[in-house]
Amino acid sequence: MNRVTIFGDIHGNIAALEAVFADMAARGVDDNLYCLGDLVGYGTFPNEVIDFIRARNIPTIMGNYDQGVGISSDDCGCAYTNPVSEALGKRSIAWTNAHVDEGRKTYLRSLDASIPIMLGELKVLLVHGSPRRVNEYLFEDRPESTLERIFADIDADVLVCGHTHLPYHRTLTSGHQLVNAGSVGKPKDKDPRAGYVLLSAQGRSLDVQFIRVPYDIERTAAAIEASEMPHEYAQMLRDGMG
Repeated sequence: MNRVTIFGDIHGNIAALEAVFADMAARGVDDNLYCLGDLVGYGTFPNEVIDFIRARNIPTIMGNYDQGVGISSDDCGCAYTNPVSEALGKRSIAWTNAHVDEGRKTYLRSLDASIPIMLGELKVLLVHGSPRRVNEYLFEDRPESTLERIFADIDADVLVCGHTHLPYHRTLTSGHQLVNAGSVGKPKDKDPRAGYVLLSAQGRSLDVQFIRVPYDIERTAAAIEASEMPHEYAQMLRDGMG
């Protein structure tokens, strides 16, 4: 396999997911698909997103939000930075738990913790947060020493993660590479467009292409504002601030 298409952090945003798949089809990259998880949470179409992914048998990782909703927990494993965000988050997971049925929760519980693949001659490991914890945030500015300790414990040349909703590609001094796929449904880099990533390899040479896709943000925002989901999430989508 020389090319893969990777996406994740959809968070109940079916409009963004549909737009991404239309873009993939137009580019002819709608095969060799992998999903980094967090299908649910924050958006009001969790069931539609689950059914979309499930119907296509896409290899999918369990995100921290999938884990929380899968076990009907009131904790999504999110590292909220202030009491206001935490209170909104509690309302979000309560709403999602109430609207996702047991059959779909069983599916969320069945998702993979990680997925190893070969891309060209490169060993690639797909995770949601990190290989150590589903909810560990691997931001682009993490110290190289920390990242090398992570690579020391896995058999991979390239680590692909999500969770932060901030896309980047970083090459370490050792040659190890870290790719964050960004977010389909809840970007946090001030670009409200949905995001996914194409990885291709010739031998051990890796090419990383980040794709951004416009979608009907108001469809998702209006649905949030018409529900008991915190309405603040609608404006975050419009602003591209998660």
